[in-house]
Amino acid sequence: MKSPVRVAITGAAGQICYSLIFRIAAGDMLGKDQPVILQLLEITPAMKVLDAVAMEINDCAFPLIHDVITTDDPTVAFRNADVALMVGAKPRGPGMERADLLKDNGKIFSSLGKIINDVAGDDIRICVVGNPANTNAYILAQNAPKVKARNITAMTRLDHNRAIYQLAAKTGRQLSEVTKMTIWGNHSTTQVPDISNALVSGEAATSLVDNDWAENEFIPTVAKRGGAVIAARGSSSAASAANGIVDHVHDWVLGSAEGDWVSMSVPSDGSYGIEEGLIYSYPVTCKDGDYSIVQGLELSDFIQRKVKESEAELIDERDTCSDLF
Repeated sequence: MKSPVRVAITGAAGQICYSLIFRIAAGDMLGKDQPVILQLLEITPAMKVLDAVAMEINDCAFPLIHDVITTDDPTVAFRNADVALMVGAKPRGPGMERADLLKDNGKIFSSLGKIINDVAGDDIRICVVGNPANTNAYILAQNAPKVKARNITAMTRLDHNRAIYQLAAKTGRQLSEVTKMTIWGNHSTTQVPDISNALVSGEAATSLVDNDWAENEFIPTVAKRGGAVIAARGSSSAASAANGIVDHVHDWVLGSAEGDWVSMSVPSDGSYGIEEGLIYSYPVTCKDGDYSIVQGLELSDFIQRKVKESEAELIDERDTCSDLF
């Protein structure tokens, strides 16, 4: 049997994690043969709920679970961790601006970055989910210099999955028929869902839908889907966000589908003219536990303009939080 992987999860008593943790325990994220040790972090007032979550994990008798650690001490949660899922953050509520999230959550990720730097595993892989995810990941990275820069990522897989659904629904095809979807930029309303290179059953998506739909309906529908969910249920996406986390880490660790790519927010290496170091969503392929940005894609003037607008937002967010690193 493989040695267990230590998975640290923040906000572990929250709604997203209630959908996430049991899928990790079942092997959906790291593989059906990979034992795990769950290191679950919560704020002190939520510890009673977290203990109940641990009871349920134990009552499921998952063969892959080697231990469940519950704590309100981040030093305990991140010690020797191999994977960190940074889910916990102040949630975005109705009418809340991203600037509010930046102010409150930036301080949290600055602090956690320092702790991860001191106690986590040498090759820890980090997926930031708590919003504003890209900038929170950037702040964490600036406070964790010992962690490999490329090992700190943010999730745009939920946006990627949302975009696949919208295109499949529009064309009347199955979700499994859609490949090479791309999300560029920030996990925000400036993100750029792009069907320029997408295929539906091997056919160019651009030949199946009109350009007006692609630019004026598809992009804003995907970009604002999180707000639509909040308006409909009164709280942020939970199950779909958990599924995005599972997909993000699964493909990163075990590899993406051959002949396809996925969207991940990763440190920019300057590809497509994006400022180096920004945590920016690109199309990537994953193999052997690593990822590579897809190169050589042609961007229309419209997409290029949108890509730069999202970059500008990330630069502004970074500069707003410059006191945190």
